[in-house]
Amino acid sequence: MFRFILSFFGGIFTTITMGLGMLALTIGAVFWMYGRDLPSHESLAQYTPPTISRIYSGQGRIIDEFAKERRLFAPADTIPDLIKQAFVSAEDKNFYTHEGYDLRGIAAAAIDAIKSRGRDVRGASTITQQVMKNFLLSGDRQAQRKIKEIILASRIEETLDKEQILELYLNEIFLGQNSYGVAAASQTYFNKNLGQLTPHEAATLASLPKAPSDYHPVRRKDRLTSRRNFVLKEMMENGYISETVYESERAQPLRSVQNGDFDSFKKELPPRDYFTDEIRRQLTRDFGEGEFFTGGLSVRATIDNEMQPIAANALRKQLERFDRGQGVWRGTGKSIAEDALSDEAAWRAALSDVKVARDVDLENQWYPAVVLEVGNNDARIGIEGVEEDEDGHWVPAKDVQWARKRREDGSLAKKARVAGDLLTVGDVVLVRRMTADADGSFIRWTLRQIPQVQGGFVAMDVDTGRVISMQGGFSYQHSVFNRATQAKRQPGSSFKPFVYAAALDSGYTPATIVVDAPIEINTPQGLWRPKNASNKFYGPTPLRTGIEQSRNLMTIRLAEEVGMDTVAAYAESFGVYDQLGRFLANALGSEETTLYQMVAAYAMFANGGERVRPTLVDRVQDRYGKTVYRHDERTCDDCRIASLDPGFAPQILSDRERVMDPITAYQLTSMMRGVVERGTARKAVKLPVPTAGKTGTTNDSKDVWFVGFTSNIVAGCYIGYDQPRSMGRGASGGGMCGPVFQEFMKEATKKYGGGPFDVPPGGHFINIDRFTGARLGDGASGPNVVAEYFRDGEEPTFGVSFDGGFAMGGDLPLVEEVQRTSKQVTTSTGKKAVVGGKASFGTLSSGGLY
Repeated sequence: MFRFILSFFGGIFTTITMGLGMLALTIGAVFWMYGRDLPSHESLAQYTPPTISRIYSGQGRIIDEFAKERRLFAPADTIPDLIKQAFVSAEDKNFYTHEGYDLRGIAAAAIDAIKSRGRDVRGASTITQQVMKNFLLSGDRQAQRKIKEIILASRIEETLDKEQILELYLNEIFLGQNSYGVAAASQTYFNKNLGQLTPHEAATLASLPKAPSDYHPVRRKDRLTSRRNFVLKEMMENGYISETVYESERAQPLRSVQNGDFDSFKKELPPRDYFTDEIRRQLTRDFGEGEFFTGGLSVRATIDNEMQPIAANALRKQLERFDRGQGVWRGTGKSIAEDALSDEAAWRAALSDVKVARDVDLENQWYPAVVLEVGNNDARIGIEGVEEDEDGHWVPAKDVQWARKRREDGSLAKKARVAGDLLTVGDVVLVRRMTADADGSFIRWTLRQIPQVQGGFVAMDVDTGRVISMQGGFSYQHSVFNRATQAKRQPGSSFKPFVYAAALDSGYTPATIVVDAPIEINTPQGLWRPKNASNKFYGPTPLRTGIEQSRNLMTIRLAEEVGMDTVAAYAESFGVYDQLGRFLANALGSEETTLYQMVAAYAMFANGGERVRPTLVDRVQDRYGKTVYRHDERTCDDCRIASLDPGFAPQILSDRERVMDPITAYQLTSMMRGVVERGTARKAVKLPVPTAGKTGTTNDSKDVWFVGFTSNIVAGCYIGYDQPRSMGRGASGGGMCGPVFQEFMKEATKKYGGGPFDVPPGGHFINIDRFTGARLGDGASGPNVVAEYFRDGEEPTFGVSFDGGFAMGGDLPLVEEVQRTSKQVTTSTGKKAVVGGKASFGTLSSGGLY
């Protein structure tokens, strides 16, 4: 009997032992099977999380940031213990004691799943397991993934310490609102850094990993508050905070940026504009999209924060002036249904959803508004961001009497007399405050609209190519297309300096005589008869006068003399074109290029002919602070000296390529000073320092330009419709772009100065009659006298005229041609006017007029 009992219990023991052994073998086999071909956990030791790339101004202020996942990396030693304790309490209270997985948690989750028959399947993942899931595995809820999690978690615990694992977790975890990691989330929800968070705010962040969308601070405020209080209680029970602190923090209301309790960090950033978007475009090309958006780059931009608003306003002012001069009201084209205007909360909510430009600050900030009521004379409006008053805000009748409304069929109505002639209830409009110039007092609200005509402006340092200002249109939020860098337009006569540069380097001088007379050229498209803007011909004329007065016929003859191959080679070496067509019409700027390229090329005239590589970026550093790009590669040995003798400045050594002879550059600059002082820009540009430049106006005034420079700064402006069409007979480069240049450069010269252009060695001055090209005595004076610079050893030849090899036919009169091709007409006002003949190939194929 005793032996039977022993045998019975022995059998049971053997069965249990074998069962446990089989279980152990089974578990071992499962772990061995799933442990094969797992991702390498060792790579986490070198993990570099995707982080935000930030752009800083030259003054060190953040002006923009770019990221696919908004993450600010925070090393473990910079994350306060309070934050770590909150997340450990919420997600894994045994984090500091387990070996990567928590058997008790797994058992509890399994029991709950069995009891609920699979309806209540909750996770039992430790923080270490969550790191493995986030970095190396998928997020699906399967037993296989759980086994892999446990295997990897146990392995990583042997490789990294707890603080390193927590660092990975707290920087990778998604916390809603496109915020990844605790540092970014702290800024997103509270506009604070981690060190400023209170216990209840830390607990709020720790409540989010479970399901950020289910704990939204506005839509699910009560649910988030309950979860926050649970985390606070866990922190108290784990000994991280006292009961007194718990009770105090639990009583705090749930406050967040999303509820309007704190200002958003985005308010500290200026609105994205053309400058930073162009940096994004260029660095994405240079570094790759992945590195730019995830590499945590620190980009030091060249932008001057003081000059950029001046550039933007100068261009905007001119565009709006032209648009208002057309007298046509278009509005925004957006409207709000009348049933959404029933109360203030409703129309404000509807208005906030309307996509219109909100980044215009011209004279005063422009605001979106909705028409709430149209009276007999005035219209009442509701304005975004402006509180209502007792009487409401009104647009008076006299504010609309400048415009006619364009009907749906494209025709124009009569000029408005009352607000109702332009506006209807529900229309979304843009308005700004009209204020008194004397004291800034409020006068009335006035209607505004984004002009149809657009343009671009660029200003840069002539020596370094650093772009200090760039405006690519009227409003970035209205149109992100950058007309300074992306718009390919005909430069017109602003291209002529490159023809003259080729001639000066080919042995011509500013006093060389070229015949200004009619030309006819047979082309595959027909007979081309180019003309001067004045429709007159002036006979033998010095080169200087040719560029000052922008003579087309002289330029064509000069291009023929020098050869279009030479002209094209110059334009290409200056970076204006990659490959310029060898056609005479291109000597007048008929081939398209960008404003950015033209301004960079003019900088080489200003600095004496040295290569300039334009840039919007001074320096790029990677996430570790290592400089990976620097624009200025010049050396300054003196800068390493502790101190210099009084009166001595550091010498900066440049090895830049020379693209033009310095004497040629000075001669051309001197001639272009004449454009500003006596020529086509004389009415618009009047700076207190020596200034040179060139206007450009294409046929039918489809494109108007002015590019000019002082000894320090070069700037250029272009204006035209995005879909090229005439801007009218009165539009010109000097009249439209000249004022933009003047307004900007007036302030730029105050900041950056300016002085005489450097005279290079190797030449001498001779007094010349600028009308005839004749040599004058050394003591000659008068408005006709100009001192031209000639190369030493090169005596100018006077009395010789160049005609480009074009013979003048007997049927090409010097003056009468205009009279034969023009006719007198009666205008709509009953007045008489003379208009030109019908357009032909010749009037459309050349870019330059004046």
